[in-house]
Amino acid sequence: MPNSDNPNLHGPHVVTLVYDGLCTFEFGVAYEIFGLPRPEMGEDWYRFSACAIEEGLLRAAGGLTVQVDHGLEVIADADLIVVPGWRGIGTAVPAPLIAQLQAASRRGVRIMSLCSGVAVLAAAGLLAGRKATTHWRYVESIAARYPDISVDADVLYVDEDKVLTAAGSAAAIDLCLHVVRRDFGPDAANSVARRLVVPPHREGGQAQYIETPVLRQREGARLGPLLEWMRERLQEDQPIATLAARAGMSVRTFQRRFEATTGMAPGEWLLSERLRRARDLLEKQTAISLDDVAVASGFGSLATMRHHFRERLAVSPSDYRKRFAVLKAAPGKVRSGFPSGTA
Repeated sequence: MPNSDNPNLHGPHVVTLVYDGLCTFEFGVAYEIFGLPRPEMGEDWYRFSACAIEEGLLRAAGGLTVQVDHGLEVIADADLIVVPGWRGIGTAVPAPLIAQLQAASRRGVRIMSLCSGVAVLAAAGLLAGRKATTHWRYVESIAARYPDISVDADVLYVDEDKVLTAAGSAAAIDLCLHVVRRDFGPDAANSVARRLVVPPHREGGQAQYIETPVLRQREGARLGPLLEWMRERLQEDQPIATLAARAGMSVRTFQRRFEATTGMAPGEWLLSERLRRARDLLEKQTAISLDDVAVASGFGSLATMRHHFRERLAVSPSDYRKRFAVLKAAPGKVRSGFPSGTA
């Protein structure tokens, strides 16, 4: 039996679970990013297999019936296992599946859940003592059932190195692109994102739920240009009073509307943008010194930048640069196991 559905590829083998009651969107996300043919990526791109955890025809959301070629045995060859949702937070997880996931975890295989798939990882004990996320609707239920898991309702995804969890359905795309970025570098992730027509990178720490996702016309005229103005001046101090004055609002109103619109307080948004700028410089401009990166991205000093990298990304700026220098020198070669934290 081939170890994936495309024997011409040699990259990491992604095994995505299929079960009765399959969440078709989450499965489709996993296939679209890891399984869709991408000849432009070369032979080291991901191999993909669907894995039925039960025998026979399986039902899927939308009135579909699914027949899968592989069973649980294919997990033995997996480099990354994806759990694309689950049929119910309180629904039992079959013992054979739990055993396979636990064995894979002991081998160092990465295991990732999308949306309600966190219930499977929790039932297998893979999240005990770890931070995780899921759709905000399921947070209280998971936290009550598994008090040893630190469930964060306010992020898009969590990367705990070998165990990764995504929030709602759209966040599944963000996490999968994050994995591509981690495995093959930013150019590969950007290429996949362009084909998906989605943003190439949303920070994992971004809020799941934004109270006002679309600006009202009046506020859009104020905050839209202001955000661009802020991005263009990351090297400068940006006091709240100055920002509020530029938006034509009181400080209190500005803070409330900014957070309702972006999901973050102004200071948090600036930190996120500065981290994004620093990461871009570290990935693409290897001749620039770390001190200059810190200044250009608005941190002011290397010590400050190093602090925020370690706090938010669980890695130092120099190690982050080395990671992408390796990827640039050997494109397509995966360096798994690199801790990237909650991006």
